[in-house]
Amino acid sequence: MLERLDRERIVWLCTLRPDGSPHLTPVWFLYRDDGWWICTQERNRKVRNLLADPRVSLALPDGVSPVVAEGTASVVRPPFPASVVDGFRREYDWDITTPAGPAGENVLLRVTVSRWLMAGTAP
Repeated sequence: MLERLDRERIVWLCTLRPDGSPHLTPVWFLYRDDGWWICTQERNRKVRNLLADPRVSLALPDGVSPVVAEGTASVVRPPFPASVVDGFRREYDWDITTPAGPAGENVLLRVTVSRWLMAGTAP
């Protein structure tokens, strides 16, 4: 699984809207130090959602060997960990420390996994 987390480029992130409905979006990610790192802008819907309810799910796109992680997310503001900055630069040619766009400054979402669901198994 760690090899797959290292080679995949997109994960589907599910947060919960204020009314409890799911908000699902594909995002670039890194998996480092037993956690997921996602860069986004501070006023995006996903950030607003998790500030109200930090529970998230992540799913790698594969119909044969799915990998789903459930956990909680926190917002990390600059300065960002150097290993994460370097990882996004190497993996996506993206300098996450540069000014962002209309939805505010870049922030990192740090997802800590509480449960893994793999290949259709659920505890």
